[in-house]
Amino acid sequence: MKHNILRVILVCSIFFSCSSEETEQIIDPATGDTINVASNRQQTGSSANDLLSANTFDKMIVEIAFIEGFKPTQEALDNFKNFIEDRTFKTAGVTFIEKEISATGKTEYTTEEVADIEKEFRTQYNSSSTIAVWVLFINGNSSRDSNQGSILGSAYWNTSFVIYEETIRGLSNSTFEPERSLLESAVIHHEFGHILGLTNIGTDLQSDHEDPDHAGHCVEESCLMYFAAETSQGIDTMISGGQVPKLDAQCLADLKANGGR
Repeated sequence: MKHNILRVILVCSIFFSCSSEETEQIIDPATGDTINVASNRQQTGSSANDLLSANTFDKMIVEIAFIEGFKPTQEALDNFKNFIEDRTFKTAGVTFIEKEISATGKTEYTTEEVADIEKEFRTQYNSSSTIAVWVLFINGNSSRDSNQGSILGSAYWNTSFVIYEETIRGLSNSTFEPERSLLESAVIHHEFGHILGLTNIGTDLQSDHEDPDHAGHCVEESCLMYFAAETSQGIDTMISGGQVPKLDAQCLADLKANGGR
């Protein structure tokens, strides 16, 4: 692999929790219901049970937003939907909708700027028996990139995460680099795993497997939720064998205990 892919950081950064003062409301154009968007601006992992089980929400809608020219591969989207259906109980189904966002002219984003894009363009929020998820595929890179590595994705609210699609494209589909859909899928599933409460950020541990050096991540190197940082060995573990990494038995046990499959 190229030298730069050896220094990639795959992380979840838990930046936001909703302020108790946030009461912004919108009107659902389909039902006329008033929606308090604060329910989708809570701490990462806090809606894990709602996402996993059918106790409150038996349907999930995933809003796939992407900056113009940075739509993810269809294979990665198909893999993502399969991952959701394999891990959650949504008896009324999982629906994807797509939204293209005009180019912003920016080449770097803080997490606050990522959240501002969501506030402007997100249309799907929790309502009645449906829970909504927002995923943004963005151009440019994270403001937290450094010579130590690049950020590929980050979960920042309870139903929101961002994928740095331009960074992924710079690290894939060339000689000695992974297929783009494989790298996209690994990052998407990892970040969705965080909003499902893994590891120990909303879904309780059933065994002692949180990495003591990297909070919110599994200690098992072969697990999807392993913190892979700055070494070729770490990245190779995530995408070895040309397969999207899977959750290990301990993470699966955590999800099942919190209402998932």
